Amino acid sequence: MGKILSYLAVYALVYGFYVVFSGATSAFSLILGAVGSLLVSLIVKPLIVSRELKLADIKRLGYLIYYYIYYMTVAEVRAHLGIAKIVLSRKLKISPAIVKVPYYVSSSYGMTLIAGSITNTPGTVVVQVDTQRKFLYVHWLVATTFEPEKARESISSEFEKFAQKIFG
Repeated sequence: MGKILSYLAVYALVYGFYVVFSGATSAFSLILGAVGSLLVSLIVKPLIVSRELKLADIKRLGYLIYYYIYYMTVAEVRAHLGIAKIVLSRKLKISPAIVKVPYYVSSSYGMTLIAGSITNTPGTVVVQVDTQRKFLYVHWLVATTFEPEKARESISSEFEKFAQKIFG
């Protein structure tokens, strides 16, 4: 069962990328993409998947997809609107600062997801990571607090919830 899940997961990713990046809408294009994705999956899966997938891995993939949709539709839009409001206002209402933001995920992948999400969100950028003490140092364009836990709540708590579900 795990072997089949591995092939299905690779197939779903390859076919998903095909549909998104080709913009295929006709039945012929979708069928051609399905066949091509199947062939690519059969060839590539043994090279990129080192262990058989379990049902929990599929659940994590679901969280990853959900996170991507959340990040692109909620977090990014909210941050862009905030920056647009600052740029278009007559008075420059910024208070830039570097704040210390703790993180609690245990995997380096989870920490990387959080740091990348912060950096890609307008108005914040991770300038240093302290993996020993588990802190991110974040340049925040509109710093509202210098207390680490409050800064975490404002900047990264949503990202961390998803990172914990995706990477455990």
